[in-house]
Amino acid sequence: MSQEPIFEALEFERLDEAEQLRRSREFLRRITRRRSVRDFSSQPVALELIENAIRVAGSAPSGANQQPWTFAVVSDPALKKRMRLAAEAEEKDSYERRMSQEWLDALAPLGTDWRKPHIEDAPYVIVVFRQAYGIAADGRRIKHYYSEESVGIAVGLLLAALHWSGLATLTHTPSPMKFLARLLGRPANERAFVLIPVGYPADDAQVPAISKKRLDEILLRR
Repeated sequence: MSQEPIFEALEFERLDEAEQLRRSREFLRRITRRRSVRDFSSQPVALELIENAIRVAGSAPSGANQQPWTFAVVSDPALKKRMRLAAEAEEKDSYERRMSQEWLDALAPLGTDWRKPHIEDAPYVIVVFRQAYGIAADGRRIKHYYSEESVGIAVGLLLAALHWSGLATLTHTPSPMKFLARLLGRPANERAFVLIPVGYPADDAQVPAISKKRLDEILLRR
């Protein structure tokens, strides 16, 4: 028997147009400076910054409000080392055997390879898991709807929140990623979605000189 919905009053702050534009322009100015960083400092980061960003991610919309995500925050040096070694083993095999030449050519301008020191260097690594299905108290499987899309939205909010807090990030998807569930002791219904080193960039950090598409290349008006 389905549960009857319960509603509550919406809390919404109506802004005047000048304030809307100010906030919009400030967010645009800051967020467009976000870059994927591979050179991290070991400088400590306040845990509250990480927790608050995960709270933001956890507020994301999701299919049927099932919130099909788990955020594992790793700071233990020994565990980060094990994660790095496992990720590098998979990535080395990918770069040397599994990736097509077309794929390697696409990655060439970014200067990436199978070496992943950022997993150890960054003070925190957030591993986001997608819950492919839920598990009821009696052990029954609960079907999850749009879990991929839901977790993708949550990760976008997470990256934005971390950047807004003055932290650098990298989205890393070693393939395959089953080793992450094993190392972190996650249940069978969880699938690693992305690995995100978080911290301050190293003083000598460099990033690829790339550009983003112009607005008129991505915006369609009708």
